[in-house]
Amino acid sequence: MSQKFTLESLNSLPLPAFSGAVGDVFEHASWVADAAFGHRPFASVAALHDAMMGVVRSSPPERQLAFIRAHPELGSKVRRLDLTADSQAEQGSLGLDRLSDAEFKKFSELNAAYADKFGIPFIICVRRHTRDSILREYERRLANDPDTERKAALDEIALITRLRLVARVDGPGKPKTEGRLSTHVLDNVRGKPAQGVKITLYEVGASARSLLKESVTNADGRTDEPLIAGEPLRIGSYELQFDVAQYFTENAVAQSAPPFLDVVPIRFSIAEPEGHYHVPLLVTPWSYSTYRGS
Repeated sequence: MSQKFTLESLNSLPLPAFSGAVGDVFEHASWVADAAFGHRPFASVAALHDAMMGVVRSSPPERQLAFIRAHPELGSKVRRLDLTADSQAEQGSLGLDRLSDAEFKKFSELNAAYADKFGIPFIICVRRHTRDSILREYERRLANDPDTERKAALDEIALITRLRLVARVDGPGKPKTEGRLSTHVLDNVRGKPAQGVKITLYEVGASARSLLKESVTNADGRTDEPLIAGEPLRIGSYELQFDVAQYFTENAVAQSAPPFLDVVPIRFSIAEPEGHYHVPLLVTPWSYSTYRGS
């Protein structure tokens, strides 16, 4: 795990120590931290990140292009010896270091098509996406022109480095990098929160589904902690399953035999990685409703 620093301490460090503290936030580009050093003191973590991105965006086109090209491809080169620890962890968090043969072939083909057209690797903030979302972004962005894609690459680098910097530096004015997924179950027969409902959360992919979390509602009809928090919500499709038949049985609420509603599934999508998605369930043995709450 990388050492954490306070913004106050960074503002007081000499150049070599400052660059050593945050220089590797930008892929193989400690020169970014060197150039941002002159903008101290930074009033906030966001100001520090803005200064570093300002260095990248204002650098000469040749240096900017070399910087973009130093980033790794997704999937096909995840085992490269020059892959940074941050990139290794980010790609590994989505299983891009464990691709099946078919997935490896798909990513390799897309990487080749993208590099052939634009002359740079496809760059995306992996921590904000599911695999399906990344594959959709490949297809969408392949239709762009080179200037648009260079800008897109820099925008994604800004998202990647923002997450890295927030994990590295404590201080005021941190940019928002975390989302939140929560739920709440209301028993519309008894007019009260539903305690003891088993809830299961899945990520639903094009070829598979992954179990993300299992929980049980408390006396307020909520889970003791959010279903997802402390990180970006990955763009993609999800399903919440609520074991309502078992709940009504345990609370002696009349149902048909077998129950009309057994496990209620709610399929929904996430499009805002830093957003709050609240997905409540209002339920009886015969009906249910949901909405995006706050």
